[in-house]
Amino acid sequence: DKRKECNNEKKAHRPRVMSKDGHSNVKIDKVDGVFLLYLQDLWTTVIDMKWRYKLTLFSATFIMTWFFFGVIYYAIAFFHGDLQEEFPSNHTPCVVNVDSITGAFLFSMESQTTIGYGFRYITEECPHAIFLLVAQLVITTLIEIFITGTFLAKIARPKKRAETIKFSNKAVIMKHNGKLCLVVQVANMRKSLLIQCQLYGKLLHTYETKEGEKILLNQANVSFNVDSSSESPFLILPLTFYHVLDEHSPLRDLTPQNIKEKNFELVVLLNATVESTSAICQSRTSYLPEEIFWGFEFVPVVSISQTGKYVADFSHFDKIRRSPDSTFYYSDAEKQELEEKYRREEQQEREQRIGLLQQYNV
Repeated sequence: DKRKECNNEKKAHRPRVMSKDGHSNVKIDKVDGVFLLYLQDLWTTVIDMKWRYKLTLFSATFIMTWFFFGVIYYAIAFFHGDLQEEFPSNHTPCVVNVDSITGAFLFSMESQTTIGYGFRYITEECPHAIFLLVAQLVITTLIEIFITGTFLAKIARPKKRAETIKFSNKAVIMKHNGKLCLVVQVANMRKSLLIQCQLYGKLLHTYETKEGEKILLNQANVSFNVDSSSESPFLILPLTFYHVLDEHSPLRDLTPQNIKEKNFELVVLLNATVESTSAICQSRTSYLPEEIFWGFEFVPVVSISQTGKYVADFSHFDKIRRSPDSTFYYSDAEKQELEEKYRREEQQEREQRIGLLQQYNV
């Protein structure tokens, strides 16, 4: 009992490299100059920002540029003498009606947003003020192009499209066409098609080389095929993908007895091209040994309605049931229990036949 409890605790605390929804659980720590690295690739850094930070940056950029150039306009007006209460008769201000920091801020905002109310305007008196206005419009236009571009790039990313690709929560091991296979189900939740689909897997496990070097996360390729063995399956309905557990498979050592005791993670990836945008998306999930069920099969999802249409019932998508050939996958103890059960049933049937014969003879 204590051994079982220890195994259960070990399973409960087993770390995952990839979460079920496809997000990485790897923490990058103690990187020298990480801020500078992120700053050098500013485009990707801004795109990867969460929306709340991105909207905050968007708003702060405008307010800061308005205020920054407003302060410079105010300084120009101060040194030019435009803030005095009385002016000489021939005095022409650099910017008309800018006599406070608030007025300078409003002029900066009106100029940058091209509102142009006409109450505050620049004159020909100060060439440096004209140069500042030109510089403000050029610099802020470039900033707006950058921020707007990152907004469009973030919205157009196929990341959300990948979230509409559904993987089964479980994987099963069953016989298919006479071969022992590991099976997963994949479905496209949208009517828009995915083209050039390619599904493959990576087995992450601890590996020790001949020299004694221990590799914590060794990666081994796991190939998957559909019934047609096509490299680009037609993912219009939920499809079942098979990996044959033969002598070339990295999972060839799995048995009903040791599968729950193994320490590995199977990461399954689907690469596809979105038909409507031609963008390449990738959807991911992972399976731990306790999420792989030996001797089971998936409940059929696709059926034909009374009107003659194909219907995909996703209420059965994650449901599994015992395979008809499940006796092949049972452990020795389970086989003995089944054999004993069959013997008891045969004995009961034999006793019933004898009883019927005795009644008939009487």
